[in-house]
Amino acid sequence: MKFKLALKVSVDPVTAAGVFLVASAKQAGNSPNFGQGWGAFGERAGVTAVDGFSDIMIGGAILPSLLHQDPRYFYQGTGTTSSRVRHAMFSPFVAKGDNGKWQPNYSSLGGDLASSALADLYYPTSNRGAGLVFGNFAIQTAERIGASLAQEFLFGKFTRRSGHMK
Repeated sequence: MKFKLALKVSVDPVTAAGVFLVASAKQAGNSPNFGQGWGAFGERAGVTAVDGFSDIMIGGAILPSLLHQDPRYFYQGTGTTSSRVRHAMFSPFVAKGDNGKWQPNYSSLGGDLASSALADLYYPTSNRGAGLVFGNFAIQTAERIGASLAQEFLFGKFTRRSGHMK
């Protein structure tokens, strides 16, 4: 089921919009060093999509299967705004195990780190090395926090949940 979920997430329209948004930000910052113009934007969109796909598959299917962790974000939906912000911001660092108990989110962090290391194979030579790996790891983890905040405060309003349907 984890692989099926990961594949579904990888082709989701929200994921595609995220790739476009991140590639646009990278284009504005000229990172990685592809230059400017539509061709460079296409390269950035391509590496952003590959980064995302590898992160989704490694951190959302492979590692969760091996480590017996649940890769899903668990919507809190109630409580104070600050408790919901804390919940969303800590979600990349804490996960439910398949046994239902909370534990360190090795799958998410491992997926971010592994996909960042893979990027070293296809990024321009001027953007390779340990700095790229750990810089991308930090960016991907920050993106995950942003996605969790969006799920908690924006997308939750559009998602049907058992027990909450009317």
